[in-house]
Amino acid sequence: MELQFYKYQGTGNDFVLVDNRQLLFPKNDTKLIARLCDQKFGIGADGLILLENHPTVNFTMVYYNADGNESSMCGNGGRCISHFANFLGIIKNSATFKAIDGLHETKIENGRIHLKMNSVAEIQLNEAFSFLDTGSPHHVEMVEDLAAYNVFENGRSIRNNQYGKAGANVNFVEQRSENTFAVRTYERGVEDETLSCGTGVTAVALAMHATGKVTSEKVILQQPGGELQVLFKKTEKGYEDVFLIGPATQVFKGIITL
Repeated sequence: MELQFYKYQGTGNDFVLVDNRQLLFPKNDTKLIARLCDQKFGIGADGLILLENHPTVNFTMVYYNADGNESSMCGNGGRCISHFANFLGIIKNSATFKAIDGLHETKIENGRIHLKMNSVAEIQLNEAFSFLDTGSPHHVEMVEDLAAYNVFENGRSIRNNQYGKAGANVNFVEQRSENTFAVRTYERGVEDETLSCGTGVTAVALAMHATGKVTSEKVILQQPGGELQVLFKKTEKGYEDVFLIGPATQVFKGIITL
């Protein structure tokens, strides 16, 4: 079987995207998905995303981590699949799609994808860190000298020892200016640092506001792979109208024999 695929990246978070509207992709083949994501023996990516039909909204997003397992919401993946749907002619400049955590609105403006994330009602605030779910679970911790920080070793330790088998993504943060933060993220499922994490920077922006590190409802997040913006509104119910904003790029397309 030959598979046509498209390689995408959103601020360095890279994905294999597949048009699966005909439902031909072997979705339960975990080993195959892991092999396609393998940097040495496959295409190479942080995850694989299937675009499928949906009966009432524009499309469905099915996301798999690089380990081959279906996973929770991926913000950068959501921005990339929005670009992909536009490329395929499924949508124009705006859409609604279904992901594992519910419905998401998206719009394309001036080459940037504005992805509406889920509202967040609760943030667990601890002395050394914050924990919240922005479609995926995130640990947020401030550190000094982020550039030299051992994200892999410390992220892996927190992911496994503090959160058990289910794990959590771990974000290390350093404030750069009044509303700008540098972020490095260890992602579960990838089990390594990635160049960017969309749900991660969303979690960082909300956690920084909740802890008083920033008062603006527009936060700039700088990651190794590039810059993203998060907009939100603080209400009595928590954080609503949360948007993740940034670019998404189709890198290349190809055909691989399965």
